[in-house]
Amino acid sequence: MATQRAAATRHDSSELIPRSDQPLPTGPDKVVAVRAMFDTIAPNYDKVNRIMTGRLDVRWRRTTVDALGLAPTSLIADLAAGTGDLVYELERHGMSAVGVDLSMGMLSAAPRPFPRAQGDALALPFPDGSLDGVTCGFALRNFESLPPFFEELARVLRPGGRIGLLEVGQPSNPVLKFGYEQYFGRVVPRIGAMFSDARAYAYLPRSVEYLPEPDETLSLIGAAGFDRGHHRQLSGGIAQLFTATRHRG
Repeated sequence: MATQRAAATRHDSSELIPRSDQPLPTGPDKVVAVRAMFDTIAPNYDKVNRIMTGRLDVRWRRTTVDALGLAPTSLIADLAAGTGDLVYELERHGMSAVGVDLSMGMLSAAPRPFPRAQGDALALPFPDGSLDGVTCGFALRNFESLPPFFEELARVLRPGGRIGLLEVGQPSNPVLKFGYEQYFGRVVPRIGAMFSDARAYAYLPRSVEYLPEPDETLSLIGAAGFDRGHHRQLSGGIAQLFTATRHRG
């Protein structure tokens, strides 16, 4: 009976994810759709990630933590923490980390326990200036709005604190770009349908449309109270990393 209830819940949640013939949601509707999507795909999220990235996502997370340049004793919040991959990487570097995610389904699917809380990245459960760093993996396109998100990062970070924001990218090489778009737009949804939820993995490639251009993202980060903003392409541009430092003044 419990299994039947869980299956019914996943089915009901998937109905909240927009179909390919529906417009991408905005505002509160986007929050509802994103939570439903990740609750739906949580059970097989890690498996599908490893398959569709060829385990490159493991390397990208390691690069993100290295790019923070923070001491091993630092206190870090990982936002959109999901099943804890970035939290575990931070812990391997000797840091103390706590994960925050909108989806309780994702947090519950973690392979082992880690400090975590369900919450909205636009209203974080941390005091002002209490963190040394913030990481976030593949979620910028999932937030309701980016300016208040960056402002919230500035609020919870101490002066000199660092951010490392990992996201999917867009290769600049025309040949690589074409191959990537074909893979992300056609192959990834099929992999997702095979191991998880077809509607969710059809939505994920479309969600890239939410992302501003890198220069605009850096401008938004700077306007929120950061300097030393830097954009870096990873693996030929199929992923990208934004880093910046909280103003000391």
